[in-house]
Amino acid sequence: MVSTNTSQVKRELLLEGLDCANCAMKIEDGVRKVSGVSSVTVNFATTRMSITTDIDKAQEVLAEAAKKVKRIEPHIRVSIIDQGARTVRQPAEGGHTHSHDHGNDGHVHHHGHTHGHGEGAEHAHDHGHEGHTHDAGANQLRKLGARLALGTVLAAAAVLAPVTGWAQIGLFVLAYLLIGGDVVWQAVRNIVRGRVFDEYFLMTIATIGAFAIQEYPEAVGVMLFYQVGEMFQSLAVNRSRKSIQSLMDIRPDYANLETNEGLIRVSPEQVAIGERIVVKPGERVPLDGLVISGSSMMDTSALTGESVPRKAENGSEILSGFVNLNGVLTIEVSKDYGESTVSKILELVQNATSKKAPTETFINKFARVYTPIVVIVAVLLAVIPPLVITGAEFSEWIYRALIFLVISCPCALVVSIPLGFFGGIGAASRSGVLVKGGNYLEALGDVRTIVFDKTGTLTEGVFQVTGIHPSEAAAVDQEKLLEYAAYAEYHSNHPIAESIRQAYGSELDQDRIGHYEEISGHGIKVMLKGTEVLAGNTKLMELQGIDYALPKHHGTVVHIAAAGNYLGHIVISDKVKPDAARAIKELKSLGIRRTVMLTGDVRAVAEAVGEEIGIEEIHAELLPQDKVTQVERLGEHKLPKEKLMFVGDGINDTPVLAQADVGAAMGGLGSDAAIEAADIVIMTDEPSKIASAIRIAKRTRTIVWQNIIFALVVKALFLLLGAFGVAEMWEAVFSDVGVTLLAVLNSMRILKYKGL
Repeated sequence: MVSTNTSQVKRELLLEGLDCANCAMKIEDGVRKVSGVSSVTVNFATTRMSITTDIDKAQEVLAEAAKKVKRIEPHIRVSIIDQGARTVRQPAEGGHTHSHDHGNDGHVHHHGHTHGHGEGAEHAHDHGHEGHTHDAGANQLRKLGARLALGTVLAAAAVLAPVTGWAQIGLFVLAYLLIGGDVVWQAVRNIVRGRVFDEYFLMTIATIGAFAIQEYPEAVGVMLFYQVGEMFQSLAVNRSRKSIQSLMDIRPDYANLETNEGLIRVSPEQVAIGERIVVKPGERVPLDGLVISGSSMMDTSALTGESVPRKAENGSEILSGFVNLNGVLTIEVSKDYGESTVSKILELVQNATSKKAPTETFINKFARVYTPIVVIVAVLLAVIPPLVITGAEFSEWIYRALIFLVISCPCALVVSIPLGFFGGIGAASRSGVLVKGGNYLEALGDVRTIVFDKTGTLTEGVFQVTGIHPSEAAAVDQEKLLEYAAYAEYHSNHPIAESIRQAYGSELDQDRIGHYEEISGHGIKVMLKGTEVLAGNTKLMELQGIDYALPKHHGTVVHIAAAGNYLGHIVISDKVKPDAARAIKELKSLGIRRTVMLTGDVRAVAEAVGEEIGIEEIHAELLPQDKVTQVERLGEHKLPKEKLMFVGDGINDTPVLAQADVGAAMGGLGSDAAIEAADIVIMTDEPSKIASAIRIAKRTRTIVWQNIIFALVVKALFLLLGAFGVAEMWEAVFSDVGVTLLAVLNSMRILKYKGL
């Protein structure tokens, strides 16, 4: 359960059996009209529906939403995903735990009791395992297979047996009802509710029309072909979903909790901050924490995409989602499950497809208009030619119109496109890049300008004091100058301040520090035992009217003054990331026309870094608000369809991240601020991952457009062939079901792509 504000709540329903993207659109539109629903999103890729409503009306609204879903698509099983129930602790040594696990990800067991949730709604307990909800789907497929087999036998008997007249027609009708009775019934139900122009209606009209013109074998055969195609399409969609979800199968099932009675196995949600858990070899780390005993190699690939194991030992910070490879670790938990890294990542990926890409939105709108237009054209095709063309027969043109109808269904587009974008998001996450929505993934492919922050993005952000330079005019030595600087930076959390305190090394007496003032973009003013001490950049010195010496050293320079007199400066150096130069080179090869670096550091340092890694355009000595201004200026010079991307550390670059078309946070691993602030999170802290993300975005777009063009070309071709009487009903069904199946299989190719 996720609260959206003090009076509203977001709840989720699982829609088991949802394998039609057009149906997902109808459900979303229908539930949106339910009284009390503030917003609704149906995620076709994960078969989940998120509903936001008033907290005091949640149960009634969910019950009504479930009824609405059952009215629109009766075959779908609706389950309310319960994320609030508590679990029962079980002994860890017992092997199997029976605790019910209520995480944010995973799939649901259906316990069959409705709790008054309305028609078709079941209370679902979330277990976090793949495959538990597919028994009902498998049973439905077996029943459908048996029906199709029996119907085929009856149809074959009608053709081969020595029967004629009404007996033969009766066998065909019986075979037809066995094979396609459910399709006809659903079409009738939809028409009664005022919903026409869906695939059920198209197939029913086409096949009953074939009966009307005495094409009995074709009517039964086409329905059989359609049902078999739908069955394979359903299997392909489910396989695609499983493949996508397996990429993010990082949710821990349990935690081994240390208690006075020994280890007990519990769900991760039950473990409190400060409690200790044990992670054995082969187990997934369930919660973020600190290693207090043991050492081991950790597989971090599920979070970072990196195959090289990382060592964890006493004092190491460790994140949920890592896999313990060899040793036994005891970990003190630092975050509860809801705030842990794996929970946040899973929530991001689960919600990613709710932010639809512009292409996906356009195709959904196109499908709503396209089908009614084709139906109207089909009616005109059936009626006008026999009236105006000499010798034309109604039966022939009705048949052509029926073929036209079957071809018109836009399933291939509305099914394959969301799967393509979700597959791209999954492939990116496997490579250590979290993309928060299909819209951002598509925008990545249009990026032509990338603006980088320097510290922590292109450089390590690990500062060291590399030079202490007292002024010749001041009567202070290096130790005294460093002491002044350390006291001035006492309250600052900036990495530069930490490096100065670390270099000083001695204990600092807080009682010596009086009034403290941080001057944004300049530095710090502090009273030290009655003496005013300044520590900052050249702007601070100029602001205070202090003459200072221009340093000849590369690095970040902190000038120190006391009682209005210049004492000297300290040089702090940062190290460029190993892959920064390669990242810039790869980005340029991908068509990025402009790379820019923004920094508050001095120009000499910025230019040295820019020269080392290959960035030509550099803007240095910027205040935080200056960065926003620069991004706005750069945005004005790009073409309308081009996108501007800003890459920062996600903590102090929030305004700029929001200003850019696409905001990416570096160093996102374990950083809550980074995950919250950015549209894209680079989990490994490597600039080269940006190039990987852009490659995945371009690959996804290519596959999506392959599907769009393939589907439209085949549809257009068969529409023409059908209209001119060349294509028969069999080809028409292939152009619908076959194209959809091929498009879904094509969408799955993105899952194999690593963006290298």
